[in-house]
Amino acid sequence: MEERAFWLAWSQVTGIGPTLLLRLQRHFGTLAAAWGAHPTDLMAVEGFGLQTAEAVSRARSSLNPTALLQQHEAKNPSFWTPADASYPRLLLEIPDPPPVLYYQGSVEPQENQGIIPSIAIVGTRDPSDYGRRWARRISAALTQTGFTVISGLADGIDTEVHRSCLSAGGRTIAVLGTGVDVVYPWANRNLAQQIVEQGLLLSEYPAGTQPDRGHFPRRNRIIAGLSRATLVLEAPQRSGALITARLANEYGRDVYALPGSLDNPRSKGCLELLNHGAHVILGESHLLELLGEMPRLQVVQSPEADQLTLPKLGQELEQVLQAVTPEPVAVDWIVQQAGLATGSVLSALSQLELMGLVSQLPGMRYQRC
Repeated sequence: MEERAFWLAWSQVTGIGPTLLLRLQRHFGTLAAAWGAHPTDLMAVEGFGLQTAEAVSRARSSLNPTALLQQHEAKNPSFWTPADASYPRLLLEIPDPPPVLYYQGSVEPQENQGIIPSIAIVGTRDPSDYGRRWARRISAALTQTGFTVISGLADGIDTEVHRSCLSAGGRTIAVLGTGVDVVYPWANRNLAQQIVEQGLLLSEYPAGTQPDRGHFPRRNRIIAGLSRATLVLEAPQRSGALITARLANEYGRDVYALPGSLDNPRSKGCLELLNHGAHVILGESHLLELLGEMPRLQVVQSPEADQLTLPKLGQELEQVLQAVTPEPVAVDWIVQQAGLATGSVLSALSQLELMGLVSQLPGMRYQRC
């Protein structure tokens, strides 16, 4: 049975969020193994209490992961889980990657692998002429230089960003707080269709999901997680754009801000960001210069595949990866070759599997992808 079916099944269980899902995956090796685990074993996982265990028991009695996957694919033909090698690699670096990520549009594999650099541009829904002008200028300059520009399809800055990228002939990604088939605001329905033709719509919510106030702060983590850097153009002090900037900073990504007038309330958030260490932007060329200094992701060469750009691996992950061969090998053999404790190896294998670098076979055997 496909591992992605269990990512989908676990995502339906009340009380199971992205963080707890990752803990389950690391503890049991696969979510398939976790699905069959005894409640006592499940409760050994940090954050897994009695109520959650009871919710799992109810879900197991009513859900068939294979049937759920088939039903889900009929309604949502295009989605990724962390079990898929095509899942956006940068999202695997954040603490709570979405267990299911739906998409509509044209997929660019090198973009998902991080080879094509990406930057988020966010800001207020009610920008000044100054904010709109710089949104258009900077977005066009970035997309013409080969960047994928990511935003949230909201009114204001987001809309200007997406339109400018498309007008300049570049790619843009819109991360939604609705299903990918539900456009909000409705005024952006034509823009959304253009993005489908020339970029990508993404959401962690299934088809038909309507806008909800609580969805939008959560989608901001995806915007920040997909991007090597985040630029805030105009934002008042309580703007949602500042949530995206805070998360980007927590993820170790660069944060940039466009300076504005002290007299303009829409600039207060940007000025606060600058006061707390964000990089000041003095124009398109200055931003491109700063982005040019951003280190490239580590590149590994596979003899059977094109070059892929991967997040830099820690020492233990690298040791375990080197111990896995293109031919299936047992965990005991990997432990011996890596020279690490069994628990450390199993944890590393789980992470490498999420990153699409190794695959698990029946009988707890692994092979390099």
